[in-house]
Amino acid sequence: MRRLALALFFALLACPSPAQPPNEGFADLAESALPAVVNISTTRGPQAVEVGPGVPGFPHGTPFDEFFEEFMGPRGLISPPVGPATSLGSGFVVDAEQGYVVTNAHVVRDADEIRVTFHDDTTVEAQVVGADDKTDIAVLKVPSEDKALQALAFGDSRTMRVGDWVLAIGNPFGLGGSVTAGIISARARDVGVGPYDDFLQTDAAINRGNSGGPVLSMDGQVVGVSTAIFSPSGGSIGIGFATPAEIAAPVVQQLLDYGHTRRGWIGVKVQSVDADMAASFGLDSARGALVAEVTPGGPAEAAGLKQGDIIVSFGGQAVGAMRDLPRMVAGAQIGAEATVVYWRDGAQYAAQVTLAELEKAEASGLLAERPTAAGLPEGGSAVLADLGVTVADITPTLRARYSLPEGLGGVVVTALDPARPLLATVLAEGDVVVEIARTPVTTAAQAASLVADARQAAPGAPVLLLISRQGAARFVMVRP
Repeated sequence: MRRLALALFFALLACPSPAQPPNEGFADLAESALPAVVNISTTRGPQAVEVGPGVPGFPHGTPFDEFFEEFMGPRGLISPPVGPATSLGSGFVVDAEQGYVVTNAHVVRDADEIRVTFHDDTTVEAQVVGADDKTDIAVLKVPSEDKALQALAFGDSRTMRVGDWVLAIGNPFGLGGSVTAGIISARARDVGVGPYDDFLQTDAAINRGNSGGPVLSMDGQVVGVSTAIFSPSGGSIGIGFATPAEIAAPVVQQLLDYGHTRRGWIGVKVQSVDADMAASFGLDSARGALVAEVTPGGPAEAAGLKQGDIIVSFGGQAVGAMRDLPRMVAGAQIGAEATVVYWRDGAQYAAQVTLAELEKAEASGLLAERPTAAGLPEGGSAVLADLGVTVADITPTLRARYSLPEGLGGVVVTALDPARPLLATVLAEGDVVVEIARTPVTTAAQAASLVADARQAAPGAPVLLLISRQGAARFVMVRP
């Protein structure tokens, strides 16, 4: 028995730990991939720098401000140009014959000159083929006639699992081609960078200058493009984010085909549905995407969708969370019909929506903010005591004070109960309450009455408000 136990012990020691790298290491993979990875440096023209306000390191509104203005000039003074600005990044070749290089859009944004340096220290100038700020992907073109290039291919990032090994290659701090290894720490991360956030998170060291470099699977395919890091210091702490290939590859192809992206669009602004909102709308669980606004003249309006609908399915795919819908719509075929299933007034409905092109809608001005049409009530105010909110009728004075658009109706929030600090997470002074419990609001007195009715109908339950903040509509839940 003792011999068996010892045999098992030594057998376990001989087994590789799941945290150990593959037996063959990473050298072969790095050697084959490095020639396709490039360093990118950009130059922007002389930059005017704003001086002030105040002395750096001192709070504004102190006597140091006056000293600074007396000897250095008024706040907001623009200094003479201080010389060209430069930035560093990374990229990788995706088409060796044509000389196409993928990087991040922020690496080359507003650049006057772009230089690409290869692994053999050859440097060439590059031109931007196209860039997409929403996914932070750009495509460059470099001369390919006099130099044999090596390319990397996109893989299927959907097959990557948490714990899989990956290799990141880039140009950290301008040091040149550097290789780091790690694992996929998480999938589908939403870090608030853009509307299509779906990042792969990795603990492979990613630093400044790695932006745009490839994240490779163990078979040498690009499964992500290094895009961002989470770091209090600006250096790697093992939390890096890469745009997955399933998002990057279609964007790259569209930039190559059209010079810009072509995304589907149905003309709604949506927000998340939490448990309180689901209960308020009579939905069985927190799922779907709540329609906060419907764009006038857009496909959704033509199909009959309204503000307050909850989209639970698009094109036959369930919308589990709000963040799923923008990606589904963006990837759908422009001009085709898609079935949209939505929840309204306690029942489920379906509509056929014909997809339009997002970029054309942006260019035509359809996505410009539009105020809600309503009258201009005058006069009173009311304290919504149960909610800790003070609202007032929108007078010309308040409209000017809070820079409210002409034609925007409702009641304006003028104060929040300081004893309820959590209120500030959902409301702010200057917000306009447009609806209370799905009923349009025109006066402060009516707002107080609607809150009282909602409280009586469901004591202790949160109250649903539709607010407008800086031209954007949003549903919020406020607890009494």
